[in-house]
Amino acid sequence: MNDLNLTVERTIKAAQTDVFNAWLNPDMLRQFMMPASGMSVSKASNEPKEGGRFEIVMVAGEDEIPHSGTYREISPHDRIVFTWESPYSVEDSTVTLAFAPTEDGTRVTLTHVRFRDEETRDNHQGGWTGILGALETALAA
Repeated sequence: MNDLNLTVERTIKAAQTDVFNAWLNPDMLRQFMMPASGMSVSKASNEPKEGGRFEIVMVAGEDEIPHSGTYREISPHDRIVFTWESPYSVEDSTVTLAFAPTEDGTRVTLTHVRFRDEETRDNHQGGWTGILGALETALAA
């Protein structure tokens, strides 16, 4: 069901440049790319340029879940677009992050397109919601 998509929005109490840069910094990725409590990131590496690749390994209990992708667009400090490759992804699954300043910080709008089925989409909806919450916590630290 490749027409399935999701959108998650959150206002984060941090400057737009800080929120944008967190998505391109491996040390920050290790701190917030956790879709649920009790998870961690054992590896985060990237080449933050258009055409560059990233790799993130999330750990849930004994399971390591690899995620990777290619940056398709990096428009400082407004937009990042990347492919999303994981054991649960379909070909050409893509994530778009849009960043906009607000009175309270930065509005992040995350749109993820192309899912195998509704259950996978719904699981990712919860996961991305958790990740944006963890990002806000990491930036507040």
